[in-house]
Amino acid sequence: MLPARRHELILRALRSDGPSTVTALAELLDTSQATIRRDLLQLEDEGLLRRVFGGAVPVNGHDDPFVEVATVRVEAKDAVAAHCASMVRDGQTALLDIGTTAHRIARHLRGRSLTVITSSLAVYEELVEEKDIQLILLGGVVRRDYRSLVGFLTEDNLRQVHADVLFLGTSGIRPDGHVLDTTAVEVPVKRGMIAAAEKVVLAADAGKFPGTGMARVCGPEDLDVVVTNGPADAATRDALREAGVEVVEI
Repeated sequence: MLPARRHELILRALRSDGPSTVTALAELLDTSQATIRRDLLQLEDEGLLRRVFGGAVPVNGHDDPFVEVATVRVEAKDAVAAHCASMVRDGQTALLDIGTTAHRIARHLRGRSLTVITSSLAVYEELVEEKDIQLILLGGVVRRDYRSLVGFLTEDNLRQVHADVLFLGTSGIRPDGHVLDTTAVEVPVKRGMIAAAEKVVLAADAGKFPGTGMARVCGPEDLDVVVTNGPADAATRDALREAGVEVVEI
């Protein structure tokens, strides 16, 4: 692998997942730890990262909400993501929402043979090198801080596709089972994704019960499955199950 490509992947990993070790980066890039150390030294000289004992941390010139969220409840999100990825069969079409949990689902789908549709630039970056995955990136206006595509082009493109399963993200779930989001501009896209999918799976770690959000995305009747590292809030779990939603607590 050319050094420029390694540097790109190192910076992408730090941007997506936050601080990383030399060992983890060497495994990710399938190269030696000595090579990674030289790469980190050069990238630090260029002001693109900061080396720490055993690894490196990203250098952000401005607030990056995606990176900030990506470093919160990492183990819980990864457990939820791994279970969600196991629900997809080879040959199926999966629709992935934006957000850090969807990004982790994409990571667990690497090496599979399927189709992935997404409005997430982070998911695109994760899967763009996967030759056995047909990757469909929805058009739209770029929200750089959230690495997503939104707007009428995104919504129109969603009306042209159909997915076997949607993995939907959320900023919070109310006790009555209603799914929320923090930004209104994402809501029409999420609703378009729900309409385009045969099966809707809400991926939500326990921190999303009740979570936050001022914009309503959908009610529990629009969901088929909720996957959480649980146990979920009892009132919310009961409301979901009363609506016929399967609640998976891993």
